[in-house]
Amino acid sequence: MLSKLKYFTRAELTLWGCSVLLIVGSFVLFHQTDYLTLTASLIGATSLILNAKGNPAGQVLTIAFSLLYGYISLTCAYYGEMITYLGMTAPMSVFALISWLRNPYEAGKAEVRVNSISRREGVFACLLSLAVTFVFFFILRAFHTANLLPSTISVTTSFLAVYLTARRSPLYAVAYAANDLVLIVLWSLAAMQDFSYLSVVVCFVMFFANDIYGFYNWSRMRRRQAA
Repeated sequence: MLSKLKYFTRAELTLWGCSVLLIVGSFVLFHQTDYLTLTASLIGATSLILNAKGNPAGQVLTIAFSLLYGYISLTCAYYGEMITYLGMTAPMSVFALISWLRNPYEAGKAEVRVNSISRREGVFACLLSLAVTFVFFFILRAFHTANLLPSTISVTTSFLAVYLTARRSPLYAVAYAANDLVLIVLWSLAAMQDFSYLSVVVCFVMFFANDIYGFYNWSRMRRRQAA
């Protein structure tokens, strides 16, 4: 157990501990009873710290989080989030997991080899994200999705994030951080109607902090691996 804890730095353990503490604290403070949302939030927080380390186990937890979060979104009529996570994030996380497992930094080491994408591919990824968003807008409108505009923007940031994750680019964390900001707004609107969703808001606030760290650590990993 001690050897596993040594895998993480003190800063990483502090970040994960604060994430768990705030998520559980908000759950208890507001007398919430939605244990499924609590479980999803804790799985999500744990997946992010592992993803920040470039550990493929983080992608396994991302898949589990996507399935739970998709169901939670369905209960709130956020069909955009449901379709995005069940129809896009979860499947692409499977591809990302395969990509990470096939591209270890060193044999037998739980760290993915960081990849750099070209400017041309970056432009392609942005254009592809906009095309996916265009299609999803009409799908979400047909489903009478609540808070249509932020739900549509979430599609853009989510697709770009999972694409960059599969491509093993440090920029994946930047895209996820942008998505976190959109989701903080989205679930704050839901929490105004039902306090049971407040823990989801806290979850994405901590996700934002974790994704900022993820970009920082992947940048360090890229420099170390290049050396």
